[in-house]
Amino acid sequence: MDFFNAQSIFFTVLDYKMSYLEFFAVITGIIAVILSAKASIWSWPAGIVNVFLSAFLYYQTQLYPDMFLMAFFFITNIMGWWRWANPKPEEEDKNKELKISFMPLKQFLLLLIVGIAGTLLMGTLASQLHNWLPLLFNLPSAYPFVDSFIFVMSVITTFLMIQKRVECWIIWLLIDIVATYLYFLKGIKFMGIEYFIFTIIAGFALWNWIKEYRSYSKAN
Repeated sequence: MDFFNAQSIFFTVLDYKMSYLEFFAVITGIIAVILSAKASIWSWPAGIVNVFLSAFLYYQTQLYPDMFLMAFFFITNIMGWWRWANPKPEEEDKNKELKISFMPLKQFLLLLIVGIAGTLLMGTLASQLHNWLPLLFNLPSAYPFVDSFIFVMSVITTFLMIQKRVECWIIWLLIDIVATYLYFLKGIKFMGIEYFIFTIIAGFALWNWIKEYRSYSKAN
């Protein structure tokens, strides 16, 4: 059994062959997001395990922008872990961790514009990878612009999450809806179910983080 081979089957459900790699990538991803929704610092180490497994899966299903995204997530999970654990004195919550906060509206709208521009650029580049680097990418990128939207917006919202900005969950909602659609199209059905669950969790997280933010004023 080759654990990191997407063709190595763990079990079959309703004629869908579940690989070891996809199953454990999904499970660790769900654990990491649930912990994030609860603003738990342990979401970061759980995320490190998830991105390691997911990178192998995305490469084998030609979702190259998503594969590159995992390298970015590995670094930012370490950054987020450190940032949440080491806030400035005025940024501390009751647990001595970084407080949740909102960002200025103009800054948020600017980030969305940058995200759209980045998606168009990344999608154009991704669609040519198999021509430029045929030895490394022997098949064309699947759905390059949809995949690139997930990539670019995930980069943006991850930095917002590192700073514990409430707006990160608004963007995660958009990403999760698009990703659910993409993975079902690509036939990675368990990953599609995972992102559908992520969509629900993101809605809860947005509510929970706003609730936590409002609790700070009551405590003062």
